[in-house]
Amino acid sequence: MTNYRIGQIVPSSNTTMETEIPAMLNARQALFPDDRFTFHSARMRMMHVTPEELKKMDVQSDRCAQELSDARCDVLAYACLVAIMCQGPGYHRLSEKRLGQVTEDNHARTPIVSSAGALCEGIKAMGFRKVAILTPYMKPLTQQVANYIESEDIEVTDSLSLEVSDNLEVGRLDPMNLLEHVKRLDVSAADAVVLSACVQMPSLPAIQPVEDMLGKPVLSASVATVYRILKTLGLRAQAPNAGHLLSGQF
Repeated sequence: MTNYRIGQIVPSSNTTMETEIPAMLNARQALFPDDRFTFHSARMRMMHVTPEELKKMDVQSDRCAQELSDARCDVLAYACLVAIMCQGPGYHRLSEKRLGQVTEDNHARTPIVSSAGALCEGIKAMGFRKVAILTPYMKPLTQQVANYIESEDIEVTDSLSLEVSDNLEVGRLDPMNLLEHVKRLDVSAADAVVLSACVQMPSLPAIQPVEDMLGKPVLSASVATVYRILKTLGLRAQAPNAGHLLSGQF
């Protein structure tokens, strides 16, 4: 039996990643009982999903990485997708490198993953290059997310913005309503659907039902983050009822 410490750097108003990441990894124990996980978080202040607040928040990620490396986590996940994507193309690579250096300077070198990088990597891992995305953001932020994804050589064929700017309210959205919202998304040209291109909008209970309904692979920022966490730890990227990316095929 091996115990893994999972660290997350999250916005202070985020309530979803500390729910969905443990849910997937704990459910995975039914398949791999010898892999055990504990969960540890550090928080960056942010209440409203605006470019100004997101940029101020990102500065705090260094402190969070240092604090979590004090706990000697096995992997750290920067669990805010839009905070990275609003900084411009390719920023997740700079962020991951910088945070890795912070942990090294703290004499506790720790692998760093980001939800932003994980989403793009997860799409490519399945062999796809076209996605339709659903976000809770205001339309300008959704466009920034789409632009970032496209800068990674993935076409965004359509997007839908729910236009909820209060991050606490985003976390209170009913994930099962996504079964209706996704009907307003044109998925005809997409290889896969990103049901929540946001780490705060809950979607996990809807991932498998929407995938079954559409007959197309469905993933989310949190699903992609779990995929990247497991690959970084050298574990099989599989969890039940979490969609195609965590089917164990990739």
